[in-house]
Amino acid sequence: MDSSKYVRYTPEQVEALERVYAECPKPTSLKRHQLIRECSILSNIDPKQIKVWFQNRRCREKQRKEASHLQTVNRKLTAMNKLLMEENDRLQKHVSHLVYDNGFMRQQLHTQVNSTTTDTCCESVVVSGQQQQQNPMPQHHPQRDANSPAGLLAIAEETLTEFLGKATGTAVDWVQMIGMKPGPESIGIVAVSRNCNGVAARACGLVSLEPMKVAEILKDRPSWYRDCRCLDILNVIPTGNGGTIELIYLQTYAPTTLAPARDFWTLRYTTSLEDGSLVICERSLTSNTGGPVGPPATSSVRAKMLPSGFLIRPCEGGGSIIHIVDHIDLDACSVPEVLRPLYESSKILAQKLTMAAFRYIRQIAQETSGEIQYAGGRQPAVLRAFSQRLCRGFNNAVSGFIDDGWTIMGSDGVDDVTIAVNSSPSKFLDAQYNTLSILPTFGGVLCARASMLLQDVCPALLVRFLREHRSEWADYGVDAYSSASLKASPYAVPCARPGVFPSSQVILPLAQTVEHEEFLEVVRLEGHAFSPEDIALSRDMYLLQLCSGVEENATGACAQLVFAHIDESFGDDAPLLPSGFSVIPLEPKSDSPSAARTLDLASTLEARTGGTRPAGEVEGSSYNHRSVLTIAFQFAFENHYRENVAAMARQYVRSIVGSVQRVAMAIAPSRLCSQLTPKSFPGSPEAVTLARWICRSYKNHTGGELLQMDSQAAGDAVLKQLWHHTDSIMCCSVKMNDSAFFSFANQAGLDMLETTLIALQDIMLDKILDEAGRKVLLSEFPKIMQQGFAYLPAGLCVSSMGRPVSYEQAVAWKVLNDDNSNHCLAFMFTNWSFI
Repeated sequence: MDSSKYVRYTPEQVEALERVYAECPKPTSLKRHQLIRECSILSNIDPKQIKVWFQNRRCREKQRKEASHLQTVNRKLTAMNKLLMEENDRLQKHVSHLVYDNGFMRQQLHTQVNSTTTDTCCESVVVSGQQQQQNPMPQHHPQRDANSPAGLLAIAEETLTEFLGKATGTAVDWVQMIGMKPGPESIGIVAVSRNCNGVAARACGLVSLEPMKVAEILKDRPSWYRDCRCLDILNVIPTGNGGTIELIYLQTYAPTTLAPARDFWTLRYTTSLEDGSLVICERSLTSNTGGPVGPPATSSVRAKMLPSGFLIRPCEGGGSIIHIVDHIDLDACSVPEVLRPLYESSKILAQKLTMAAFRYIRQIAQETSGEIQYAGGRQPAVLRAFSQRLCRGFNNAVSGFIDDGWTIMGSDGVDDVTIAVNSSPSKFLDAQYNTLSILPTFGGVLCARASMLLQDVCPALLVRFLREHRSEWADYGVDAYSSASLKASPYAVPCARPGVFPSSQVILPLAQTVEHEEFLEVVRLEGHAFSPEDIALSRDMYLLQLCSGVEENATGACAQLVFAHIDESFGDDAPLLPSGFSVIPLEPKSDSPSAARTLDLASTLEARTGGTRPAGEVEGSSYNHRSVLTIAFQFAFENHYRENVAAMARQYVRSIVGSVQRVAMAIAPSRLCSQLTPKSFPGSPEAVTLARWICRSYKNHTGGELLQMDSQAAGDAVLKQLWHHTDSIMCCSVKMNDSAFFSFANQAGLDMLETTLIALQDIMLDKILDEAGRKVLLSEFPKIMQQGFAYLPAGLCVSSMGRPVSYEQAVAWKVLNDDNSNHCLAFMFTNWSFI
């Protein structure tokens, strides 16, 4: 049969081919011939025609998927266009109101100026009129019957009207947040309030879930609001219009150890509108609104929720358009003045509550559609549960609620660190899965916590540094103690020893959210023993770690690093005892972008030589920004070791505070003064001398020039040119064993190793070279020591973050001091790049 001739297939033949296609869309030639032999109705079809059929079938399937995707995108764009048009109409109405108010103000001012009387009534009219526009006072209602459904329905309908005025109207003066660009693949339009009572945030956007599913998710606030400690529905009342009224007690965690938690007593109203939209609106019940009196606020401060909620509208072709409004009064006057910006920031409210709801819904939508694939084979719900347990465990430790069993231990005379003890940890330790809590000697859980203020420190940059350079602040002995507490005989390390065991970390990603603002990972801590008695402590340890808020362009974002020790099995029900850090900005960030800063050689050289900073980097004076850092570390303990563990925990947190202060000085733009840096900080005379030794030794050994200048040049010129050399240059100690650490690297070297000068000394030579590279170096080491240098072939190495790096060639040479004694070993990696 001519293979180019068109073949018309019978329905039976098509059905047989479709069955094969469902099992194997791309069969091999052998498979196609086997099909013809086994299926008699295909015996008259040429094998080449069978091949063409499968090619056409795959092409049709691809076209169908592409068409479906384009239709989905088109529906999203149509819905987003509708949303933007509605937002434009709302803004035009707002502009009209502002123009009217402006004219009214001008008229009143003109009248006041021309008035010859001393009566100040005009001023009163102007001021009160402006206040009424921006901050309408709540109306006072007579006390309603607490048991009257009609009275509660009246409150609910008033709440609905006020909420819709904020969600789609001009009841609040909304200002769009910087960096929030609406689009079909983004959160949407995010705005914060200006000049209103309390703090408020608003968001609207698209999700590919049906309205009923969205409503179910949003009403389950503890599942997506990480600061929600409990939500108790105390009464449910059906309404005549098919809706429901719920009386709710909501309690949130305290964000720091410096102020108490907040709680709310609210009425939540769920109903449908005439256009088919779902509405879930909520407000606090107070003496002004009327209604039942809520539970007393015992360990919390009663905050007020002004009309807030969710408007969920069905979208043509599937999905939903969601409007979210959060408007609350956190009673900022009840906290210390230095913390009030935390309770008066609409941007923080938007990040922690409004945008959190949207992100969670988008996450569920993408998981439902199968767009997200996680590593390790774990279900998305399991990974979300891990993230939630880490956050809740950390928040529980920070808040230390009495009804959870926490009691405060006496201090040692200094109140910088608070020690709390919980002898009934089942509420947060998942004790039903943990054999430790049933041991007769198990004493409970101890938490050491502290809060501190930071000046001119970017929360994202600080948390990113703490995550990437754990050895800068962590104590290996304390980690060994926490890890041992997961074992059957947990207290082999009754009290932590000073940190003398070096360790390196390997980060293994597990999951991340849609916008990558949060990621869950496993961290392997690799231990190294220096003596036989330390072998028991030098084993690898594992952490489950949650990191969020490390994007510097997220306005008002809070950054957090929370982790818990786990064992190698890491089951879905693994016990977790979270510890970590939380950094919350107290003031809004500047609109100008700030470059990431680290304690490195470049910043010092620019400060010393008067060089200009990179474009886009603001001066330290304009980066006036305060944050509050909260630290909480939890430890299990035996009864007879309680005092020892308390002393260890107190001292450990104090050492961490000192480490964080040192890092904060390093990354703060106004902390580049030499008197605040270590003696061996590059830019000092020692660094200048080292740069001269490196260049001179290279010339003496190889006969070539490392730099385009004389190595005897005066001042910082040699050091500066070495720092900006395009190839990666680094130095380590002159010994080829596991304890050979790096002591210096230029900018290219730091970039290749993905580290900073602060953490460089924690990186060992054998950890960055692959097996082939280590063998080559060991074989060439005698040659290096005898003739002073050696050329190493192209190969691979690994950065401190585990990324593979390739290089074309490496040169190793001895660096001699002024006495011609061996000072260190230098390496230069040419034409390197990440794979």
